[in-house]
Parts: sequence; C-alpha cells; structure tokens
Amino acid sequence: MGLDKMGNVIILGSQWGDEGKGKIVDLFSDRFDIVARYQGGHNAGHTVFIGEKKFVLKLIPSGILRPGKQAVIGNGLVIDPAALLAEIESLESAGVEVTRNLFISNRAHVLFPSHRMMERMSEGRPGRVSIGTTSRGIGPCYEDKIARRGTRIADLLNPPVFRRQFDSVMQEKAEIARALDIYEELDLCAIRAQYEAFGERIRPMVRDTAMLLNQAIAAGRSILFEGAQGSMLDIDHGTYPFVTSSSATAGGACTGTGVPPTRIHGVIGVSKAYITRVGGGPFPTEALDHDGEEIRSRGKEFGAVTGRPRRCGWFDAPLLRYTAAINGFDSIVITKLDVLDTFDRIPVCAGYRAGGQDICEMPPTVDEIEKLEPVYECLPGWQTSTFGIDSYDALPAKAKDYLAFLESRTGVEIGSISTGPERNQTIVRAGSRFQSLVG
Repeated sequence: MGLDKMGNVIILGSQWGDEGKGKIVDLFSDRFDIVARYQGGHNAGHTVFIGEKKFVLKLIPSGILRPGKQAVIGNGLVIDPAALLAEIESLESAGVEVTRNLFISNRAHVLFPSHRMMERMSEGRPGRVSIGTTSRGIGPCYEDKIARRGTRIADLLNPPVFRRQFDSVMQEKAEIARALDIYEELDLCAIRAQYEAFGERIRPMVRDTAMLLNQAIAAGRSILFEGAQGSMLDIDHGTYPFVTSSSATAGGACTGTGVPPTRIHGVIGVSKAYITRVGGGPFPTEALDHDGEEIRSRGKEFGAVTGRPRRCGWFDAPLLRYTAAINGFDSIVITKLDVLDTFDRIPVCAGYRAGGQDICEMPPTVDEIEKLEPVYECLPGWQTSTFGIDSYDALPAKAKDYLAFLESRTGVEIGSISTGPERNQTIVRAGSRFQSLVG
C-alpha cells in the first residue's frame, strides 16, 4: 500500500489493554475517512488529551473527536443505550459534533440492567473464581448473544418484536436468578418503557453499518478499525478465563464490522514501554515492589472508566511475539516511554523458563502461565527526560538502544513512539512500515 492511497488499517492493543490506543487512533484518524470500533462495551475506556481537555470515550470511536470524520459502532459491540446517550451528551456539551457523524450497527446487541445484576451477583457467589470484571454486564450480554436469546438494536427499534422478546427473556432470567439465589427485584415494565424511549433517541443514527463500510471501501474511502481491551484479553487467544467476552484480536475487526479480511491492508499493535493489566489473572513480569509502584505513580496507571489501580511490570517480549503472531502486526507503537525516564536499569523479559526448560510458546492454561519464570536481560536506563520529544534523533542514545532491543527480541518494527499524552508528543519513524500505513 503506497503513500498515495490510504488503505484500511486495524489498530489494537498488543498486551492486556490500556496501552494508549485512544491517543493513537485519535492522532492518526485525520488520515482516514471513517473510524470503526469492532468489539467490547462501555467497560473499555480510551483517554484522549487535546490541549487542556480530557476526553474518556467508552463506546464511541476516538475518531469522533476529529471534525467531519465518521465514526461507526460495529455489530461486534454490546451497547448500554443509557451509557451511550450519556457519552453523546457529554461530548456534545464539550463542543464535539456526534449525532451527525456517528453510525450504530442495527446488529449490535443491547445491554440491560439485568445483565449487570447477573454479573454482579455471579461474581460474588461463594466458590466462584473472581475474574475482576467491571460489573457493567458486558459478559452476560455476550452470553445472551451466543445463546441466541439476545436483543439487537434492530429488535429494539421494532416495538412489537421488542416487547415480546423482552418479556420472554426477562421471565426466563428471573427464574434462573431465583434458582441461583441471586435475584434482585427490577421494575420490568419501567425498564421496557425506558428502553423503548432510548431506541427512539438513537434511531436516527442506526444503520446497516456492514453495508455502509463496504460501500465506503468500494467508493475508495479509507477506514481505521479501533479495538478495545488488548490481545491477551481475547476470548480465544488470551489468558482464559481471565479475559473479556469478545474477539479483541485483529480477526475481530472482520467479524465485528462485516468487512472481509481481503479489505484489510495493515495491522498496527500498541504496546507500553512496560506492561500493565487490570483485574485477576496471570502476569509473569509483574513488579510487586517499589519499581512497580514507581511505574504506577509515574504512568498514572489507574483505569479510565473504573479508577482501579493497574498492576504494573516490565516489558514482556515473549508475550509480544505471541500477540504479533496471532494478529500479524506490521508495526507497533511504543507508548509511555517517558515513564521509564527515572530508572537506572530496566529489566526486559526476553524469554520464559519452567521446570528448568525453555518455553518457546505461550501456554494455553492459567496454571501453566503462572509457573513461567521470566528470563530477564537488564538494560541501562537513560535517566533524562524524554517527555514530549517528537523526533527520533532527539531521543537519548540509551533510549534508542532500549527500543532497538525490543525490536530485536520481538521481531516487530517499532514505527512510532509516544512520549506524552498530547497529540504532538509522538514520534513517527521515517521510512517505517507504520508511516506507509498511516500516511
């Protein structure tokens, strides 16, 4: 794909989420005609800073912040209409034009208060292993989708169909909840009426977005696909069961929007210069010491949606080799390089061992991953500020050595480096595959 014609590119997280995808999508969305989100719900927050303004986007693609750009919520999402409408109102009160530029798939699934009830009560049941979810009902909504008892946006906009579906499903859920002793009383008539009103408010934005996107591609328009969460939280390829409930890897962009894989021209991964995760689950390179606390403090590692402190640790090269393989990364963006400015030595996990043996593949089970022993190589820190640097040549020599080491151990080009939250605090390496994909 040459520089004269922009293609269709996927940008997604290469670790456990929170890598800074929102900033990267926002920064480069001005090079594309449409930005499309393909999975997840309002449990994933993308934080974007524009000057002194901070935007936390939960369901709406980050590209909405670019005037005139179209934003698409694909069929792969689950949508809480109340959360979506609140997000629209918040953005429009800040001067962002949303309703004329946002398109919502008529095949996306609808999230109800009963989904939150089921998740909250289920997570707290005695004997259940807590996944550490946000308790926003995302998982139970996807469960209903896969069980073929979900309600889609198209159903919500058809009152007779919606009422029949809603009454039947809610009766079934009440019976299940009572049997599991997790039932809490809900005013179902009031909820049904409320959701019908939600449906009318979003109706003007609802489309067959698969056709919209494919027609746009046929007309020569370009699309940037935005993932939520991160590759290691993918329902199939992540650290199951400590994962999300949707396909967070590149393949999810096709199933979650209806755009065929033959129309995708590149995949870009986003990775922190270190690594974090939220909630339960294995984390081989977690730093449970002062270093981990310093990373959290300097990186402001607290959830954009939940405020929960993130677990922090050192860069994991085998993990990125794995996510590069399952996604087909053409290039990666390294974010938050400046967080490491104060360290005199920076460990990097270059390999795994278990039981005295080198481990060359990512194990499939949590038990096996928890037994992994990181094999660290330590690099000297640069101990000078990289904050805000926008030129690769201006980086300290040891910072460039660190980036070169990550490239050599992961086998993936580092095409861009973020050195702060603002749009202009970003380096694009000249001649990189990254530059050719984003223009």
